[in-house]
Amino acid sequence: MRTLPKNKDGFTLIELLIVVIILAVLAAIVMPQFGSSTEDAKVSSIKNDLTALRNAIELYYHQHENRYPGAVRETDGSTLTDATTCPAAFVAQLTQYTDRSGKTSGTRTGAFQYGPYIKAQSLPVNPFLSVNADGVECDVTEDDITVAITADGDPGWKFYTKTGLFAANDNTILYDGTTTKTF
Repeated sequence: MRTLPKNKDGFTLIELLIVVIILAVLAAIVMPQFGSSTEDAKVSSIKNDLTALRNAIELYYHQHENRYPGAVRETDGSTLTDATTCPAAFVAQLTQYTDRSGKTSGTRTGAFQYGPYIKAQSLPVNPFLSVNADGVECDVTEDDITVAITADGDPGWKFYTKTGLFAANDNTILYDGTTTKTF
């Protein structure tokens, strides 16, 4: 009787199973690192956006008779007392040319010589939110700067027109236990 020689070109089932287990263990070690690096990128982005927006708000304040954007109507420069029209005024006054009273114009003229303070036509997106992340909520009544920020997650940013406080409007708890509104 003639026997066929064994062909040793392949892997056994046990060898393949060991390789799969090793790959699974490596993936389990690496995956949490990807999650924290994504969060780190979002944190970096929100910190940069907050710094840029706060600088723009302060520059606006100093050029507009010590009034913050959104404190006056963008159409006529009269004082705003209503939180529903404040967001539109806030965005318009930071993204368009303004005169000293806060009225806005799409073109620069001798009267509208200030701004725009941010180049985009809207606020940057809060990276921790997926809906209405580039909107702003205004508080037109609070005048105590020591009051804690109340964040509700909609829209992406919160602004206090009397104190100039600007923060992320989300309740995101980061892996280190802090929140994004504390930046």
